[in-house]
Amino acid sequence: YQYLSRYKRKENLDNFHFIPERTEGTEKECLKLLLEFCGRHNPSWTELSNFTHFLNFQLSKCETSVFCSPAAGSDFQGF
Repeated sequence: YQYLSRYKRKENLDNFHFIPERTEGTEKECLKLLLEFCGRHNPSWTELSNFTHFLNFQLSKCETSVFCSPAAGSDFQGF
């Protein structure tokens, strides 16, 4: 939710890192955002679960990747 809500507001995500202890939004807002970004019309709970697990995995990998860090931008112009 933290990434998706910032992405929707067109905020810069380069320096943002997920903070598990931070609670943002309500359950209703979270579900609405997941439904919006899931890419399926009327998804099942299983499809939403798979989407959130996959997104969480990808974002976790992105946060730890040297190629996705803000510092890499100066070394890999246009990459």
